[in-house]
Amino acid sequence: MLNTHLSSIKAQDIELGTIDIATFGANVDGMIIYKNMTGDAEFMSINCIINGLYKVIADYYPIVMGRPSIGKNGKGVIVVDPDNLCMPDIAELSVELPAEHFFETRNYKNGDMVKFFNLRKFFRESGISALPEATFSHDHSAAIVRLIRFKDSPYVVLYVSLPHVIFDGTAIAAFLNNWAECTRNLNNPEYKLKYPPVNDRKVVRDYFDTVTAIEPPHTKHFKNLGAESLVKVPSSVIAALLLAAPDIPAFEEQHLLHFTAEKLELLRQDVDKAQTTNLALAAVLTKTILQANIQMFNSMPTWSYVMFPYDCRHRTEVPMTYSGNLSFSAVAPLESQTVLDGSYKEIAQAIKEHCSKVSSEYAKSLIYTVENEIGVLFQAGISLCNSPDTSYVGLTNLRYMPLYSIDFGYGGPEILSNGYFIREGMQRIYSNKQDGGIDLFMNVKDDLFEYLKKSDELLKYADIIF
Repeated sequence: MLNTHLSSIKAQDIELGTIDIATFGANVDGMIIYKNMTGDAEFMSINCIINGLYKVIADYYPIVMGRPSIGKNGKGVIVVDPDNLCMPDIAELSVELPAEHFFETRNYKNGDMVKFFNLRKFFRESGISALPEATFSHDHSAAIVRLIRFKDSPYVVLYVSLPHVIFDGTAIAAFLNNWAECTRNLNNPEYKLKYPPVNDRKVVRDYFDTVTAIEPPHTKHFKNLGAESLVKVPSSVIAALLLAAPDIPAFEEQHLLHFTAEKLELLRQDVDKAQTTNLALAAVLTKTILQANIQMFNSMPTWSYVMFPYDCRHRTEVPMTYSGNLSFSAVAPLESQTVLDGSYKEIAQAIKEHCSKVSSEYAKSLIYTVENEIGVLFQAGISLCNSPDTSYVGLTNLRYMPLYSIDFGYGGPEILSNGYFIREGMQRIYSNKQDGGIDLFMNVKDDLFEYLKKSDELLKYADIIF
């Protein structure tokens, strides 16, 4: 059946968009944890998972089996060659310990017993010291799948890693759901997805051709910050430059905080009940991480940066089913002394002024920046970190992504987690269906976290899991 699926793939060159190639070298990944509630001996069958994957790729996402190249026009492309497919790397692994050995459990006042998967403990004690990451370097696979089973345990972990250059967060959530949908319907060869993906990057180019760029304030900030050292690169070689970038290594000093629904609402009320939960949380994190930064480095950073990615599908006429990258970043450059002296309400308002005024005009300007002023992108990359000079919170909200609906025919997941992801300072928010709260995965150095976990202001709302 696998050969039947793959035989339908046609030769094609898929031109990448500017935002696609700007993410080259990074990955999108996830660890989705399922529970065998019925004792089904065929639970999460590897054969079904593989067949479903090959079907969804062949029918809807051939780009996953292509390889990056430079087209005749100098643009980045993914070349899909049926005679030389970039095959996914798929394996089933066994761990000689129960999955429960790697769980952290908390009992909360409302009676909920909430389980969390401790990734760092898993890598220390499972016999699996690392999981591979998707890469185009050295002709390795662009799609990694691991199905992990545990001794005497009903839990199964599905680990997936895919290159960011072909998916953003919204697109990978759709891909995972579409993969699951195809798997559930393998017995119906005529089955078609109800909402198939839109893969043609032309829909983005056509839309932005109608938009007039407006430069966002944070672009001006980074230009001024590195005005004397910004690298000038001809726009004609930008695609080649970015597609030659090395893989970005994952950051392994990961930590997890949990906020119950009640504590999350308390946080919002304490900060500013007129603001969103996301902004209120960002305000608390911005100040407490800055305070920890000052303690660790014994100096006051000049700038405190807050970054929110936003999905431009909601602000354009591009279809929500578009499968490429259409997420952009809004950055609030705040003076650290102002953050330290300000109330949480004032910090939340300052972040809102920078990060909520996003538009397709700003997005068009960011596309122009990548194509014509790549040095600004490099300057931002240097600045967005925790150091003696800068404090940083990069907050990606995955709370409303349809991740609990990823059902391969055995029911949806019980627990959401992820592998190690890129960049110090980045943080991911997941919803936790066990108690309705949120899980905050934090990429911060262990030394910095030692100061952060002593913050009474943060611990008023958050429970440290690991």
